[in-house]
Amino acid sequence: MELHILEHSLKVASIAKEGIQICTHGLIKLAFLPSKTRCKFFSLTETPEDYTIIVDEDGFKELPESEYLSVADATWLALNVVSGGGSSTSSQPIGVTKIAKSVIAPLADHNISVFMLSTYQTDFILVRERDLPMVMHTLSSEFTLLRVVNGETVAANSTGVTNGFVKPKLVPRPIIHPLSSPSNMFCVTSLDPDTLPSVATLLMDVMFYSGGVKETGGQSEDSGHIRFFSFSLIEGYISLVMDEQTTRRFPNNVLFTSASGELWKMVRIGGQPLGFDECGIVAQISEPLATADIPAYYISTFKFDHALVPEENIQSVIGALRTNESTGQ
Repeated sequence: MELHILEHSLKVASIAKEGIQICTHGLIKLAFLPSKTRCKFFSLTETPEDYTIIVDEDGFKELPESEYLSVADATWLALNVVSGGGSSTSSQPIGVTKIAKSVIAPLADHNISVFMLSTYQTDFILVRERDLPMVMHTLSSEFTLLRVVNGETVAANSTGVTNGFVKPKLVPRPIIHPLSSPSNMFCVTSLDPDTLPSVATLLMDVMFYSGGVKETGGQSEDSGHIRFFSFSLIEGYISLVMDEQTTRRFPNNVLFTSASGELWKMVRIGGQPLGFDECGIVAQISEPLATADIPAYYISTFKFDHALVPEENIQSVIGALRTNESTGQ
């Protein structure tokens, strides 16, 4: 398999809910007018706490300086696993599960922190730019490493970090953060970029204006329903994660659906904000799912992490993860 190191230099930031109106102009430009920017990597995820943005340096210039904007203090690079087979079948695990043991676990073993973004099309593993030499050394035995330069893939140069490299001891990885599962069911979907203008007003409403009391038929977060919406526009491909109620607002035949029309349940990881320095959180969740052969998408945000698993698997997922929980909690 190939591991592509994408050319985007990324920023990860949080926008406070009360400050979203200050950033709306820039966010609309990034989401709906990509031809007016040089941005090639943009993702916006709303949670009950805040908005998380992952954006390349050109896109970051579109956002104003503001007290409501908090930026993680590192430049991040996106890694992408490309299997030689090309097409995937419905029987294959999708999302973070297929890379749990080959990518996520080895990086955790070497104390390399990752930030995950699963999309409808693929999975992006974000690592700090300064960690790249160790990342490449850790994964070079398992993958052909390629860098993307000006849109072309070229062989990644050896980083020469073998001096002083110590093979880590493999230790158990109990889950140490609280887990919860909201009552919403979610869809992971996409749409043709050519149809984006026809639903732009609706999408803007969903992204920026639908979190208030005016939402009809919605349930409050007190009933276990949470606000979660993710929009990504990466190298021309759109990915959307939204709850089932929100999908009903879209016209028929606009959103892509899988052949199975699968719905997904969420496992939310974290009681207090997780931060960016702790290693192994994604591995704690993804390894048990990979062992159980349960597919999963995984979306990290500024404060918490979120795994999406097939609706019919949610009880076995919770059981598997509870078994893996630290007894010290």
